[in-house]
Amino acid sequence: MIFKKGGQVLFCFQCYSECMCGIVGFIGSSNRNDRDYSAQDVVLEGLRRLEYRGYDSAGITVIDDGELNCRKKAGKVAALDDEIAADPLPKALLGIGHTRWATHGAPTDNNAHPHLSDDGKLAVVHNGIIENYAELKADLEAKGRVFKSETDTEVAAHLLCEELHQSGDLTEAMQRTCAQLEGAFTLLAVHTDYPDRIVAARRNSPLVVGLGEEENFLGSDVSGFIDYTKNAVELGNDQIVTITADSYEITSFDGTPAEGKPFTVEWDIAAAEKGGYNFFMQKEIHDQPAAIRDTLMGRLDENGRLSLDELHIDESILRSVDKIIVIACGTAAYAGLVARYAIEHWCRIPTEVELAHEFRYRDPIVNEKTLVVALSQSGETMDTLMAVNHAKEQGAKVIAICNTNGSSIPRQADANIYTHAGPEIAVASTKAFLAQITASYILGLYLAQLRGNMFADEVNSILQELRTIPDKVQAVLDNEQQIIDLAVSMKDTNSVLFLGRHVGFPVALEGALKVKEVAYIHAEGFAAGELKHGPIALIEEGQPVFIVVPSPRGRDSLHSKVVSNIQEVRARGANTIVIAEEGDDAVNQHASHIIRIPQSPTLMQPLLSTVPMQIFACALAEVKGYNVDQPRNLAKSVTVE
Repeated sequence: MIFKKGGQVLFCFQCYSECMCGIVGFIGSSNRNDRDYSAQDVVLEGLRRLEYRGYDSAGITVIDDGELNCRKKAGKVAALDDEIAADPLPKALLGIGHTRWATHGAPTDNNAHPHLSDDGKLAVVHNGIIENYAELKADLEAKGRVFKSETDTEVAAHLLCEELHQSGDLTEAMQRTCAQLEGAFTLLAVHTDYPDRIVAARRNSPLVVGLGEEENFLGSDVSGFIDYTKNAVELGNDQIVTITADSYEITSFDGTPAEGKPFTVEWDIAAAEKGGYNFFMQKEIHDQPAAIRDTLMGRLDENGRLSLDELHIDESILRSVDKIIVIACGTAAYAGLVARYAIEHWCRIPTEVELAHEFRYRDPIVNEKTLVVALSQSGETMDTLMAVNHAKEQGAKVIAICNTNGSSIPRQADANIYTHAGPEIAVASTKAFLAQITASYILGLYLAQLRGNMFADEVNSILQELRTIPDKVQAVLDNEQQIIDLAVSMKDTNSVLFLGRHVGFPVALEGALKVKEVAYIHAEGFAAGELKHGPIALIEEGQPVFIVVPSPRGRDSLHSKVVSNIQEVRARGANTIVIAEEGDDAVNQHASHIIRIPQSPTLMQPLLSTVPMQIFACALAEVKGYNVDQPRNLAKSVTVE
């Protein structure tokens, strides 16, 4: 599966919100008589498909008969539709569009993209952040350039204009412009003097070319043009592409010829549709059996041994690893916490889990015997990418676990395990979380096999157990109505606590995060053993508390300790919502509500116990009337460090 998500920013000199923009470009030939759509149709539909990214304004530029027409509006694409309806655009065959998540400048009509220069003949759209925009802006103002917005993007537009006047060629001007920019960016530019082309550039921000019949496309990811073609080319870093209706040409920033990476999009439009659910989040929760199953597929080589998707590390180096550091953010970090239990258990290698945004700032002890495992759904999470780069500078080898082929983090890594979860549209991650845990287990088993910690039959036995998990997840989903009903009954709840031990602890953290993300109420996850060390003070009459109960077939002492935790909070008036295995009767008398999950080995329980919390958070957000797929203040991938 190929699915591109996310723009990214290398460094940020001040603290910005999450930045996740969408870009679409289209150029078609008038020689094709069967085309019943215009640039406007392509661009606007592409922007709608990119709405999952999170944004606060949208805009479009088309060129027709030597005239550049621009429309942009704060708000959603629907607001842009209204703007165009009031002031229609011509039926052009050249257009670029953008959805903006505000960084420099408030989300206003004026700050929305595209930004114009050269007396309205040049238009630019931009993902990312230009770090040195202030210095460039001062130079441009000294030359008489007048700025109409607060954005760093307008700096790129005016700089491109200056270079175009010097070079007389739009592609060369883009090369010269990019040589002066610092940060991370994707830029698309069109000019009325060059009505047969779009010139685009990328540095540490994704850009994909779509190849059609007498038409070509550009997009932040393939969803921007999947209605029209499945043939695409991925641009490499520091590359510029010039597309016409019939061709594309790639160069590096210095002008030397370069090549992209052709690929075929292996999913169809239906994969990015809601499939009858009210929200993508609901659909993606129900996609999880397939996500786990697909992530497990094709992992054995011709000799029946586990293998990774891309391995550029000598196996002798992996055998010599004496420490593993898992780096990730948000939901992915909690997947890393689960992974730690499995990797240490199977491989007997000390394993740490680090928040990527803290990793390089604490002067971590990393060397050539350290293996860094980077978890990211999008592969574009800036904090994680920067942590990866820092680790590599210290001599560590990096293995990426990612859902997006060809994204930045896997390209930087020395080896990859791709999670085959399919496109995750909802901002709140669900199926990617379970797929990351599954992939982490694959990594743990691979290392255990390679290092001789486990025999082949032991590895295969665990893999067989993993292969039963999708059906067990489906069983949880089949009984979701009780969880939905519970959420509906708790519509007015303003606080929920989550408790867990061992692998149940990261599950509790993830459950709390989901409730925060989509339902906007106070939620905290605690290690159940910490309850007596302070958090029990939060318990009062009616306080909802989710408790993840370990299997009684596992460590008996842990099971009994968590049952004691249930008793402790119940005695103080808590509304105890217990997630327990089928057949675990010890919880019956202490639980206000019991959510049953199928029996499974201890390490695999998170793949089951997480699901009820996802369902609860989604249902609670829906009953509260919130936009489940696009929670306030959040974007799909955090691309500002």
